Amino acid sequence: MSKSRIFISASNNPWFNLAVEDCIFRSMSTDQRVLFLWRNTDTVVIGRAQNPWKECHTQKMEQDEVLLARRQSGGGAVFHDLGNTNFTFMAGKQEYNKLVSTNIVLSALKDLGIDGYANGRNDLVIGEGDEMRKFSGSAYRETSDRAFHHGTLLLKSDLSRLADYLNPDPKKLEAKGISSVRSRVVNLNEINSDIDHELVCDAIVKKFCEYFGETPEIEFISPDEEPDLPEFHQKFHQQRSWDWNFGKTPKFMHSLDERFSWGGVELHFDVKDAIIGETQLFTDSLTPDPLELLCEKLKGTPYSPEHIGSCINDVIQLFPKQSEELLEVKQWITRVVA
Repeated sequence: MSKSRIFISASNNPWFNLAVEDCIFRSMSTDQRVLFLWRNTDTVVIGRAQNPWKECHTQKMEQDEVLLARRQSGGGAVFHDLGNTNFTFMAGKQEYNKLVSTNIVLSALKDLGIDGYANGRNDLVIGEGDEMRKFSGSAYRETSDRAFHHGTLLLKSDLSRLADYLNPDPKKLEAKGISSVRSRVVNLNEINSDIDHELVCDAIVKKFCEYFGETPEIEFISPDEEPDLPEFHQKFHQQRSWDWNFGKTPKFMHSLDERFSWGGVELHFDVKDAIIGETQLFTDSLTPDPLELLCEKLKGTPYSPEHIGSCINDVIQLFPKQSEELLEVKQWITRVVA
């Protein structure tokens, strides 16, 4: 009986694919080895310990209908589109070896005319010195008895969009967690113009089978029906939820200040699990009462433009004479928080 399994997803939904990955990982036998191949539509994928407001231009993402997905592994933020191919290698702890999975990928690419190599712990690159370019980044996850290595390959991604979503507007955020390190990148179709998702998947599957001496039947995961995986429904619901993608952000503090024609406003608030906690207000406004009430109302509010804007609307109802000033505050805060 084969110890190997190969899954290929026909879905481009990042929450679906990450849920599939996690359910396979949790349910697989520790004497199995698994290859999972997949790709996502326009998405910023962040590491488990990252702050989306620090890593991403969330307002621009919303405008362009780019999704946010928090993965189960660590590492930095990456942009996925259909020009990417993603791979995941899973195994029981005794057999798991990220050098094996890295070499399978590099060997597969070599068959496609890509002479890449591993550079450091996480990256696959081509070229040397000033000409070095990254085409793959990886992340890892380990439990007591199993582990996985997953990563993304840039085939023909729209690299001009990276700066749109991975370079947020400067914010005065004092954030815990992991920050991304940007590298110069390259698409592999600049080396082999014929390369595409199907070719890369076929090449990786071939090398995986050759290395382990087994040729299991490929199991295709379709978005047309719920995968037959333990607790998939619950995991998919979690992966696409605001609580997971935003709410799991490590604690941080946001300081913001602005000067208006009627006075200056400085706000400081602590954010934990994407909920505003303690707040502080400093202002030289001649009518500070509505701002002080807003400061109180923000406690316990989700850190999102919609919820903060709703709080300000409530204050406007109580202080209609200051509605013009409060609308200016609303426009300012919801812009910088997005």
